[in-house]
Amino acid sequence: MMIDQEYRDVLATLSEGSVARRFDPYLDIDWDSPEYRIDPDDPRWILPDDCDPLGAHPWYRALPEERKIEIGMWRIANIQKVGLQFESVLIRGMMQYAMRLPNQTPEFRYCLHEMTEECNHIQMFQELVNRIGVDVPGMRADYRATSHFWHLGAYLPIVFFIGILAGEEPIDHFQKDAIRRGEELPPALLRTMQIHIAEEARHISFAHRFLTERVRRQTRTGRAATSLAFPIIMRWLAGAIMTPPRDMARRFDIPRQVMREAFWDSPRSQEILRAYFGDVRTLAEELGLMNAASRRLWKRLGIDGDPSRFRSEPHRTAQPAA
Repeated sequence: MMIDQEYRDVLATLSEGSVARRFDPYLDIDWDSPEYRIDPDDPRWILPDDCDPLGAHPWYRALPEERKIEIGMWRIANIQKVGLQFESVLIRGMMQYAMRLPNQTPEFRYCLHEMTEECNHIQMFQELVNRIGVDVPGMRADYRATSHFWHLGAYLPIVFFIGILAGEEPIDHFQKDAIRRGEELPPALLRTMQIHIAEEARHISFAHRFLTERVRRQTRTGRAATSLAFPIIMRWLAGAIMTPPRDMARRFDIPRQVMREAFWDSPRSQEILRAYFGDVRTLAEELGLMNAASRRLWKRLGIDGDPSRFRSEPHRTAQPAA
């Protein structure tokens, strides 16, 4: 595929950013300092009620503080584990893609930079999980059973990079919303979020631009198929990333009804789910992937809504008129 100069310039900027502004999980986080000690009694582990669907549920909010902390630590540790599991799939798929690129392709350099950063994220997330000290499994069993095959999507680059966005966007929005709350987070968690957000901005920008380059070259039939695949992949992987495994309900005796409502049957949890995808709805609009059929599918899957007016626009709950 011919790469135009504008795209080459974008890839060069992203690659140079990876060299000039990069992080190492063992140089940029002083894990053994008193500041980063994990305190199992720290109320800052309580799940936020504005961006976590379980944290927003009345059942969780009514629990004693020590129980909310215990569940919060497990939930947050499990999200880190899910994150590193997803990053491993991304690395395997991106390596498959990059190794088929011809010489002199600037995408090769950027892809290797991104994979290096994702390896660091895996180490960072696993270190945090280890220090929190709870034995979390990560993804639900059904997703774990199939994740070994996800990287094969790299042979269908458009599908694969839609999948990358579907995994990156929910965690990125969750982390940004948590930091925007203005309340303190445990320092070790806050630092990992800051590093992940800083580097993930490049990864998400690349995925957006990659899809822009590829989708605009598709035939009308190919674009129609992509318009339907887009929301399906988004919703499916949102479930993989943000829905906890059954182990959590069993461990903490969470009623089935609570789990169903929190993931994703209640109006509040559905609102949180929709908020994860404002940026990708904007991308779908820009790529001409929002047609009558695909809009119905976005709505049917419960991830429709207004597109973001700008990247990472904060989600605001509508307030009733006075």
